[in-house]
Amino acid sequence: MYGLVNQAVQGMVIAGFGEDVWERIKCEAGVDVEAFVSMESYDDAITYSLVQAGSAVLDMSPEAILRAFGEYWVLETAAEGYPELMRAAGDTLPEFIGNLDQLHSRVLMTFPELCPPSFNCKEVDPGVLRVAYMSERVGLEPMVIGLLEGLGKHFKTPIEVSLVDAATEPGTPAEFRVRYGIAVGPA
Repeated sequence: MYGLVNQAVQGMVIAGFGEDVWERIKCEAGVDVEAFVSMESYDDAITYSLVQAGSAVLDMSPEAILRAFGEYWVLETAAEGYPELMRAAGDTLPEFIGNLDQLHSRVLMTFPELCPPSFNCKEVDPGVLRVAYMSERVGLEPMVIGLLEGLGKHFKTPIEVSLVDAATEPGTPAEFRVRYGIAVGPA
């Protein structure tokens, strides 16, 4: 993953828990990188190690950390660092989610070694989307839930996200059900 991702993990931890906790997480993860360079590519194992170490240091499940990171990515990293890209991807929650692959195509121009996920979005009922997510990285479904919840907050749209099917191996789809707007709440 690019250093930008690890910088965001660092930013999330420091914002929520402080610099000393970040240093403990890096130590626990065996990561001796002083500062991540946003445009440099790092082994995915570093990011996964930071999540595992964060789980131990913060006494949170890796899933909770990934979910919090997904939301942080949308509301802090993307919204503050790439506002034009965010605006170009859509004016509403369903439009934005439907344009995630196009957004990643634009990001590839800046980050040529990026291995982005793929999203397929379909409205199955009014206020209900089926979102298929496919990645070469496994186990990131909680992060996708956080990303989608962050997008709900970004668009000031009530949202409920549920995982319908998890990916079983790299390159196989995970499926999410997204209820938004008036469809949120008891069915």
